[in-house]
Amino acid sequence: MIKSFTLFAFILFSIETFTQELRCEVIVNSDLVNQTNQQIFSTLQQSMQELMNSQVWTSQNWNSEERINCSLILNLTAYSDNNFEGTLQIQSQRPIYDSNYNSPILNFQDFDISFSYQEYQPLFYNSNNYESNLISILSFYAYMIIGLDADTFRPQGGQLFFSYAQQISNLAQESKNDGWVSTGNRKNRYWLVDSILSNAFKEFRTTNYKYHRNGLDVMTSDQLNAKTNIANSLVYLSDLNKRRPNSFLIQFFFDAKSQEIVNIFSDGIKVELDATKQLLRRVAPFFNNKWKEIKN
Repeated sequence: MIKSFTLFAFILFSIETFTQELRCEVIVNSDLVNQTNQQIFSTLQQSMQELMNSQVWTSQNWNSEERINCSLILNLTAYSDNNFEGTLQIQSQRPIYDSNYNSPILNFQDFDISFSYQEYQPLFYNSNNYESNLISILSFYAYMIIGLDADTFRPQGGQLFFSYAQQISNLAQESKNDGWVSTGNRKNRYWLVDSILSNAFKEFRTTNYKYHRNGLDVMTSDQLNAKTNIANSLVYLSDLNKRRPNSFLIQFFFDAKSQEIVNIFSDGIKVELDATKQLLRRVAPFFNNKWKEIKN
């Protein structure tokens, strides 16, 4: 009996400790596609979700509660002969210490989505080979999600995962599909991971870490200090903007964070915000309507 209980406990522990990294919801929206048989889209959605949630993406141990909540929304614009085109909205969240709040980390729309998929085709990730454009896109964003999340917990914490994403990008370049090449769209997958790994944009990652660990994670214990640290973390983006004005990564950051910043500085303990508001208007003028909502 004792041996049986011990074996059961070991199995239970193993299940709890060695789980996948992502808890990903996938939605395939085919409203814009004229197709009477909707089964292919349901099957595609299931296949995408299985790859994201069943694949073990890292060699680290992840507890069940540590899985990253994320979502992929594929909005199809064309479908013919197993060829799909559309856009992909990628979002992820990160829990904040000692609270029930989940902070948005990633909110990005990829406009360069095209791939072939046959119904019931299994999707398997192979780190050494380019298998298909769909698998490359999904695995690329899996590692981007994990890397961005890791960067918020420790400085440069996502380095390894970004390097995996870049490897996927490099292998996919042979396909000549949009999104993987340096020409054309400057806000594609190639430039996203290349910029994040470049030392020229190091302030983006510094902000990501300090904003979360020194700011949001201490909000419940010291709100004044947390808000001050969040304001100070944005100065790094100002430094980046001086050197690289209109950087893709600056908009990438505020696409996820603009509403949260408005909420942080509009509620609770008041802090001096004149300099921060000026910074936000200067660094992220494309969100000026948002910054006007800050009521402090």
